[in-house]
Amino acid sequence: MEEIINKVANSALEVFDLEDYYPKGMRVQIDISQWLLEGFLLKEKDFREHLKNHDWSQYQDQYVAVHCSTDAIIPAWALILVSVHLAPYAKKVVNGTIEDLDSSLYEEILSKIDYSVYKSKPVIVKGCSRKPVPMRAYILAANYLQPFARSIMYGEACSAVPLYKESKK
Repeated sequence: MEEIINKVANSALEVFDLEDYYPKGMRVQIDISQWLLEGFLLKEKDFREHLKNHDWSQYQDQYVAVHCSTDAIIPAWALILVSVHLAPYAKKVVNGTIEDLDSSLYEEILSKIDYSVYKSKPVIVKGCSRKPVPMRAYILAANYLQPFARSIMYGEACSAVPLYKESKK
């Protein structure tokens, strides 16, 4: 019987797994329509009163996305005011969805990585993940890797899709 050899493990292929950089922590979304009259009309006095009486401590050390689920026209100061109330408690606050929040977190993390370790190497950006990695993170990873990697592929080693190959100089 022949010995089974793992050719992928023995290759120069580097795996860039975005899941390795997924920040731990609870993510929540706050819908400010709950503080609007009938979900649509912002009455400043009532809005401020709702914010004053809300228990902001429940967001301690959490990542928070603030949005409005209705088609209400929200003045910028209202979202900023919500973020001011969250600031003492939340790890991070963004305007948008949980996916917007994750994209923002990845933007920060990916901008701080030393990509020079991938210099002149073939890199595969791992495609399958158990965590909700946003598409924006994959695009950012490819953009950051491109100046260094010899080639970039997406997916798994057994079924990778080529994305980039360094041109011969």
